[in-house]
Amino acid sequence: MMLEPRLPKYQWGQRVKAVTDLMNDGSFPDAPADGRLVGVGDTGEIVQVGRHTDANLPIYLVEFGEKLVVGCLEEEISPLQGN
Repeated sequence: MMLEPRLPKYQWGQRVKAVTDLMNDGSFPDAPADGRLVGVGDTGEIVQVGRHTDANLPIYLVEFGEKLVVGCLEEEISPLQGN
């Protein structure tokens, strides 16, 4: 059975905040394994929108701070309101 691709809710360049702690899943060798990368309420900007091929879900690359870019699922982030 083919899953219909879910269209992304958020756009490139959009400011978002983390709604959950984002932990290191092994993608960041310089950070402690299972260590917290981003805390609840931390803000960032979507720098790329991709797709998880197996689950057919949108993946958002969000830049938090200067050099930290984390792949996020829709349920892990929410848009910032206003300015």
